[in-house]
Formats: sequence, C-alpha cells, structure tokens
Amino acid sequence: MTTVADPRAAAPPHPRPYDNVLGTIGWTPLIRLARIGAGIRTPIFGKAEYANPGGSVKDRIGLAIIEDAERRGDLKPGGVIVEGTSGNTGVGLAVAAALKGYRCIFTMPDKMSQEKVRLLKAYGAEVVITPTAVPPDHPDNYVMKAKQIVHDTPGAVLANQFYNQVNPEAHYATTGPEIWEQTEGRVTHFVAGAGTGGTVSGTGKYLKERNPAVRVIAGDPVGSLYTGYARTRAMGDGAPYKVEGIGGDKIPGTIWFDWIDEFRQVPDRTAMMMARRCAREEGILVGGSAGLNVALALEVARELDDPNACVVTILCDTGERYLSKVFNDEWMQENQLLEKPVATVEQLLARRPAGAPPLVHVAPAASVRQALNLMATWEVSQIPVIEEGRAIGGLVEGSLQTKALAQPALLDRPVRELMDAPFPVVDYQFPSERLAAMLTRESPAALVEKHGTLVGIVSRYDILQQLIGTR
Repeated sequence: MTTVADPRAAAPPHPRPYDNVLGTIGWTPLIRLARIGAGIRTPIFGKAEYANPGGSVKDRIGLAIIEDAERRGDLKPGGVIVEGTSGNTGVGLAVAAALKGYRCIFTMPDKMSQEKVRLLKAYGAEVVITPTAVPPDHPDNYVMKAKQIVHDTPGAVLANQFYNQVNPEAHYATTGPEIWEQTEGRVTHFVAGAGTGGTVSGTGKYLKERNPAVRVIAGDPVGSLYTGYARTRAMGDGAPYKVEGIGGDKIPGTIWFDWIDEFRQVPDRTAMMMARRCAREEGILVGGSAGLNVALALEVARELDDPNACVVTILCDTGERYLSKVFNDEWMQENQLLEKPVATVEQLLARRPAGAPPLVHVAPAASVRQALNLMATWEVSQIPVIEEGRAIGGLVEGSLQTKALAQPALLDRPVRELMDAPFPVVDYQFPSERLAAMLTRESPAALVEKHGTLVGIVSRYDILQQLIGTR
C-alpha cells in the first residue's frame, strides 16, 4: 500500500519556537467556506483572524499602535495605555501590554458582552463601562470618557484606534500581503465590515495596488451611519443595532473611502444567524461581525456566479466572546433576532403522561354511566362522542354530572340524548399558542386530526400546564 504524505506534516506552519506570543500574530489561515457556499459557483474564503493569540483581528493593530507610540517617545516605561473599545482592540492592546509592562485602562459601551469585560480583566486591564445610548460627543460616550482618562492620568497615551493611521497601515503591511499570497493573486473581491475601518481600508488599499480590478466592499450594520455617508457625504440619522465592533454613529478618520468601492448594509438578524450557521455548518465559531461579513460575502458571490472569481472575507473574532448573546437562544429571542420555536398541538399531546389511550371517547349508544366511568378511570374532564371516525358530539364532566344528579335515571340513557355540540377540530400542526383563544368554558377542548384521522384531544388544562412549564 502506498502511503500518501500529509502536506501539513511536510510544511509545518510553525517550524521553530517563538520568543514570545507576539510573534504568533498574523499569518492566520485562509479557509474555504464550502458548505455555506454550497450551490454557488464563486468560491468564498474566510481569513481566520480568531487564530491570533488574542482571538481577533485587532491583535494586529494593538501591537502596531504600541510600538509606534514607543518609537515616537509618547509611551515610556511604566506608562498607561487608554482606549475606548468594543473589546477586541482592548484585548490586542492588553496582550502586547502584558509583555511590555504597561498598565491598561479601557472604556467600553454597556451593550458589549460580559465575556469581553471579563477577558480584558483577565489580562490585568481596568475596565470602565459607559452607556451605549448617548451621543458621540457626550462626556459619557466611551470614546470621550477615554480621552478624559488620558487627560487625568499622568503618563497615559490614547491608542485612538478611530483616528490613528497606524490602524489601517498595519493591515496594509500585513493582512493585505497575506491574502494576496494565500490566494496566489487570484482574489477578485474583498469583503469586510467597517468599525474603525482599518481592516477594510488598509487591506483593500494593498490589494487594489496589486490589482486595480479587485473590488472592495465594506459591510455595515443597519442603523450605522457609514453607508449613508459613503453615498452622500452627509451625516444622517443612526439607529441602535446589536452587532458589536462594526458600524458607528460618527465617521472615523481611519476609513480610507478612496480605497472602498461600495458599502452595503446587513440586518442584525442576518449577521447573527450567519454566525450560528458558521458554527453548525463549517465548525467555525465566530461572532456577529464575522457573521455579517460572511453573509455579505455570500451575497456578493451569488451575484457574481463566476467560478473564476474569488471572494475573501474576514472572520474577525472567536465566538466564545458571544456565548451569552449570539449563541444564547433566550437573548436572541428577547431581542427579536430568533423566532421562538412554534409548539404544535401534536407536541403538546406528546407531553401528556404515558399510559392513557391517545383519545378517550364513547359511541353515541354508550350510556351516561359508561361515559362518567371512563372520565373517572382516565382522569379526563371531557370526551368526544365518535361515530364512524367522526366526532358528532362532546361530553363535559361538570355538565354531565349536573344533569345526572338532577335526574339519576339519565345515567342509563344513551349519551346521544345529552351530548353537547362537537369539540372543534384542529390539525396536528396547529400552533398550540393559538389554541387558548379557541377554548371556552362551553367548549373546553379541541380534537386533533392528523391526515384525516382523529388522534387526540387537547384541553384548557393542557394549555395551562404548558404555560406554567410543567409540560
């Protein structure tokens, strides 16, 4: 048998040890998203920035910003690094600061996940939480708060990721060349969300300088101002959105609009559902901004429908930072980003205690005494009267008992003489939450039909047990 060598073993990605963790920043893998892109002729690739030591694309700019401040003499031994961050830039700065011996103070909007706050603290950073719903020039805005901390803290420098040109320059120097080499120059479209704009600007500039035909598309959450500004150069009105780390309510100085061909907006729900798909279909756990990138890359690839094109996007960070949000069904449902699963009456039937027949019923010729005995035996309060597979009437325990107590002789009469109108019939796929409105004191149950056959009965009691969580 011929043994085929594993190409990964022949050319290991890390052949020698590193002096420290900072040496592992960059040269992240490029991965084809073949399952999500199934059926689309244009290949889509994601650059796995979550493979950086701090878990995100922002590791690239964290180290670059610190080293630039050191070269300029602004950051001296024992200094303090301050930044307003959605979390990832803070981690990138904190990783480098931990090795270089700097103190870090980060301001962060309160919409960010608790995982990010705890992560920054794990690296020894101090975190100041600020309100999200304030104007960009408000003293409590996270960027304005960071500037105030710098003013009040001796030896402090502001990383200033939204205006520091080192940000896009870091991507021009690293991310762009890596993508060009990894695709062997075949990249035709680059898709990336814009937060500070550094990734899409710096990378896009490098790729377009190598090949002016490369098209650069910036992704933007619905509610952000960037797309409107890019099209009209006028500031519009923003709106709140849930995706973290991209978009904004003011225009950063680190977006190089001249190197971006177009902006497109993506709704929160689309972005977050795509992040969940990446985990379940590709085995890649990423956050909502990466979900937005992949959703937009998929849209672009579908439009192109060209096997010779090559769409590359950024998988910005690890989804472990969003377990309490994007990957939490309750949070997603509370924010109208995930529809609650619809419970059907068939599922309600399946939750009933085992042992009882699926449909306790009587024939029209059965006596009232037999009907009451059946109710007592199976502990039900209503049963249908069925003839030739069709419901022709209904019996309710309370009403039947009242009549029998008033006239005991009725106990031996056939139920057809005392039965009420038939219970309503619903299909087995009927939503159980809509059933409650149909059931009344006079008609407290509904029959369930599946493919033309009566298969069970659901009562007001069953609905109540579902609501209080016992079924």
